Amino acid sequence: MNTIKKEDINQGVFDLYDDYAHNRVNRRDFMQRLSVFAVGGLTVPALMSFLTPDYIDAVQIRADDARLKSEFINYPSPKGGGSIKALLSTPVDNKKKLGGIIVVHENRGLNPHIEDVARRAALAGFISIGPDALSPLGGYPGTDDAGRELQSKRDRNEMLEDFIAAYDYLKKHKDCNGKVGVVGFCFGGWIANMMAVRIPGLSASVPFYGGQPAAEDVVKINAPLLIHYAELDTRVNEGWPAYEAALKANNKAYSAYVYPKVNHGFHNDTTPRFDKAAAELAWQRTIDFFKEKLA
Repeated sequence: MNTIKKEDINQGVFDLYDDYAHNRVNRRDFMQRLSVFAVGGLTVPALMSFLTPDYIDAVQIRADDARLKSEFINYPSPKGGGSIKALLSTPVDNKKKLGGIIVVHENRGLNPHIEDVARRAALAGFISIGPDALSPLGGYPGTDDAGRELQSKRDRNEMLEDFIAAYDYLKKHKDCNGKVGVVGFCFGGWIANMMAVRIPGLSASVPFYGGQPAAEDVVKINAPLLIHYAELDTRVNEGWPAYEAALKANNKAYSAYVYPKVNHGFHNDTTPRFDKAAAELAWQRTIDFFKEKLA
């Protein structure tokens, strides 16, 4: 476990990590620039350990949780070739058809954290599917650094088609009531926005700190939106005013929340960017939204 306290870390460390996590600086430059913040009792290795995701201790719903039936399935990839591996989860005590939720990962594939989030969605009373867009390249490789490198080799619009195919798979599933929503994080937030643009029958979309669609595409959105942003995430937030203006101009149904004093990735409880209060509030709003829209 990390002994460094989050409140003792300069905001510049989180901003630098955001650049690294989104491939705007390479690992060598990241390490060099991180050394600027290695002062006092802090060392670069200690900071790296602090920033590294903790997939073991942070898990909320274990893979073998008896309340769920979770299994990996495959469905055809329309663009990437072959098939997409995905985690499908359903409550074991389910007696009726359920609304479906697609859970879309960040820019590193279906890692243990997103699998955990997909199980959380199912435990809330839905059938969930968490696809791995890295499937055509062998799937999530076991570390986020390798996952980011692998995902950078895929075209994001081809990956969008793979998630649209997940919608088709889930909508037709025998345990689904035909109403399907999507929640996505970072890259997955962009996917959630774009699925709202591309799928006329999408029942709900919840992008967490995701890139926005072009203003001229907003007219195509039918699904109600619940949009989450982090106040300190200036990179993503700069696209919000134009997006909101387009949503208003086209009379689209949306709610948006900007969570104060939190960073991009605040919902991810495996990293120090996590903010417990904001994450729990955003997730409760998300589940309440899905319960209303997918019933």
